[in-house]
Amino acid sequence: MKEINIARTIVKMRREKGLTQEDIANYIGVSKASVSKWETGQSYPDITFLPQLATLFNISIDELMGYEPQMSKEDIRKLYVKLSADFASKPFDEVLNSCREIAKKYFSCFHLLFHIGLLLVNNSTESGDKEKTLSVLSEAKELFVRVKTESDDAELVQLSLCMEACCALMMGNPNEVIELLEGTRKKIISSETILASAYQMIGKSKEAKMTLQAAIYQHMCNLFSALTDYLLLCTDTPEQFDKTLKRANDIAEAFDLKKLHPSLLMKLYIIAAQGYMMLGSKEKSLEILEKYTELVTGDIYPLQLKGDEYFNLIDQWIEELDLGNALPRDEKIIRKSMADGVINNPAFTILADEIRFRRIAEKLKNNCYQQDAP
Repeated sequence: MKEINIARTIVKMRREKGLTQEDIANYIGVSKASVSKWETGQSYPDITFLPQLATLFNISIDELMGYEPQMSKEDIRKLYVKLSADFASKPFDEVLNSCREIAKKYFSCFHLLFHIGLLLVNNSTESGDKEKTLSVLSEAKELFVRVKTESDDAELVQLSLCMEACCALMMGNPNEVIELLEGTRKKIISSETILASAYQMIGKSKEAKMTLQAAIYQHMCNLFSALTDYLLLCTDTPEQFDKTLKRANDIAEAFDLKKLHPSLLMKLYIIAAQGYMMLGSKEKSLEILEKYTELVTGDIYPLQLKGDEYFNLIDQWIEELDLGNALPRDEKIIRKSMADGVINNPAFTILADEIRFRRIAEKLKNNCYQQDAP
């Protein structure tokens, strides 16, 4: 991140142009002493001189001032990872204020604003206070609205709309969510198959395969997530519940999600266990929770997006994502939430006296609460 530094720019550009301080003074109409003070940072040029100086050096006023209102993709990624780690190790309000200051400083860098909003959403519950969580979600929502309204990046606008709706849902405003998203339900049109065919026609077979692998990966993740969310809606129809869980498990096995993307499987297990509790089946719920515990205490760390033997060409695609292979929350916070999702889940309160549940809770505490991720 760069600060305004007009002094350094004037010195640099004057030397590149082969000019003296007196040359600049005569051009602008000021004393040589004034130019000297500009270059040493003792004073700044009057605002009315900026266009003349920029013209003399053939640069923009922003370049003259050494000011960059945008951050690079790599800088945004590094900043996100740092702030995510800060939320896990520093006082919540301190990190929140840092996020606010950065957003204010780069208020026209819409990719950064989107990711600051994402950070606030993903860490809002770390405030430890319901009212503050709602306030933080409201702040995040305002950032997404700004990006949606002001950005000319169509993909970023769509993502911001979805995150605005997500905030509204988390804040308990379902009617607002419906108003925002109801008109977006359209037939899915995928461009990847067309792009892959074009690559194939010009002999770029690897690029064609990479394009389709990335498409398969994304569609698989979306399908699995939709089945997981649909599962909880099926508790009024046990037969449909079982069918949905079976299909999700079939996908998990087919794509080896335990290794490829264990986070997707974790959510399925928690929702399946909750669903079985609603269906009155403690035994099945405990079976699922034991599978969940085995997964989250197993060899799945560090958690990150990655390919495998099947998805062997998606590493470049992952690297090109805004956050690369980084997770939206720090792993320390994620591991704690894995345990909380069982131990402090009201759906499993009735299991508290069960020996199997106590063993599950103890194992989760020992593995998720008391140590940082390796």
